[in-house]
Amino acid sequence: MSTPVTVYVPRDSAARSVGADEVAAAVRSAADRPIRVVRNGSRGMLWLEPLVEVATGEGRIGYGPVRPEDVDGLLAAGMLDGGDHELRLGLVDELPWMRGQDRLTFARVGVTDPLSVDDYVAHGGLAGLRRALERTPAEVVEEVTASGLRGRGGAGFPAGIKWKTVLEAAGPLKFVCCNADEGDSGTFADRMLMEGDPFCLIEGMLIAAYAAGATEGYIYIRSEYPDAIDTMRAAIDIAHAQNWLGEGILGSATNFELFVRVGAGAYICGEETSMLESLEGKRGMVRAKPPIPALSGLFGKPTVVNNVLTLASVPMVMADGADAYQARGVERSRGTQVFQLAGNIARGGIVETAFGISLGELINEFGGGTGSGRPVRAVQVGGPLGAYIPASDLDLPMDYEAFAAAGAMVGHGGIVVFDDTVDMAKQARFAMEFCAEESCGKCTPCRVGSVRGVEVVDRIIAGEDRDTNLDLLEDLCELMTDGSLCAMGGLTPLPVRSAMRHFSEDFLARDAGDRTGTAGRPVPEDAASGPPAP
Repeated sequence: MSTPVTVYVPRDSAARSVGADEVAAAVRSAADRPIRVVRNGSRGMLWLEPLVEVATGEGRIGYGPVRPEDVDGLLAAGMLDGGDHELRLGLVDELPWMRGQDRLTFARVGVTDPLSVDDYVAHGGLAGLRRALERTPAEVVEEVTASGLRGRGGAGFPAGIKWKTVLEAAGPLKFVCCNADEGDSGTFADRMLMEGDPFCLIEGMLIAAYAAGATEGYIYIRSEYPDAIDTMRAAIDIAHAQNWLGEGILGSATNFELFVRVGAGAYICGEETSMLESLEGKRGMVRAKPPIPALSGLFGKPTVVNNVLTLASVPMVMADGADAYQARGVERSRGTQVFQLAGNIARGGIVETAFGISLGELINEFGGGTGSGRPVRAVQVGGPLGAYIPASDLDLPMDYEAFAAAGAMVGHGGIVVFDDTVDMAKQARFAMEFCAEESCGKCTPCRVGSVRGVEVVDRIIAGEDRDTNLDLLEDLCELMTDGSLCAMGGLTPLPVRSAMRHFSEDFLARDAGDRTGTAGRPVPEDAASGPPAP
């Protein structure tokens, strides 16, 4: 009997949303010889999904995007042998999109079966944990600190310093919490990692728990990610069966239990203290600091709170050493970041590369420019609270300090592109409207300021006493920045001010009923407008 041909069809929810399940079923039913269908994660080239890969002696050959009705023709053309077809892309690892990346955190995503223990170990899994268990917790903390790894959730706080604080805190009970409440517009890396390489996150949390002295952990996943929830729960069960979780992990004295908890759709729970409140069964509302969660976190106990990409970076740091991670990146931005290209973009998806690449390289070389074919006008980096960057500043390098100096932030690495039909005054309005909708309501500057912000921007757009209202909007932004309890209200002025600073013409008078996307620039009737902010 001939050896089955391995065919990879993604189980990532983005691929499933465009027919990957149906494609997998069609391949299984139509193949005329033995095959093994592996439901892998996505490679991150979302415009090619569903991307089908076939293992050949030459390597993995990709075909895409594949529809169920394409399968018969592909098989007839010899797809199982890597045969030629109009959908044939060639060796996936050699495609420009893949070849130009430096995948560390996403090294296994799209390559392995996400729930295969053998695949995980064969591709380097557990090497970081095993090396960590050979060292003292303090030595592990020092390694992570020396690597320069900073929080990938948005704040960019050094992970090692946070872990050291928890390690040195008194008390027998400590926690590790992973904030997977990925709510920023244009972000999907956390979801793709959990669906495509769940054991990597588990391993990262195990290392964090060992280093900080924690015995219990929680992954807080937003309810909008049902596939990620199911995958993580299945992976936890498998990890228990393998003695990767529970008591005496891998024959050591380390004990750690891990649970998934599902959020209820509140954007504010992306903020660490709101997430902790939700985990405790309370309404997600921001806590005042101090005390910081590292000293008084979940149920008042010392708690490590990190984002998915932060924790998923840890296994590589421990496996290859701090120096290997430090060798990538620039200045104080070390290692790699998983950038997510979205919005009005020709080729959207995941790009993992070292810090220092320019925003323009990501958008034009990887993303292929706008999806509409029109010029880029603005790019929002860092989610709905991130600044709008004009096309003239696309040479800005992707690193924390360079962005801070430019009045912007890298955040979670989400990049949303807008073409020249976007109305930036309306985008400024959206920022205030979003804050009004998602504010937890605890502090007045955020709760009331955002509502007043919408009203002021509406008056500006309507041409009512524009100069006075522009001054009022600036005052309101200053108040929200200085007076808000957390980043929800404190950062909402960032997109508003950047829109006012870089696109001031959009805040000028426009004739009622005149179809102009921005002041003084008529928009053709057939123009594809930039996407509304999510």
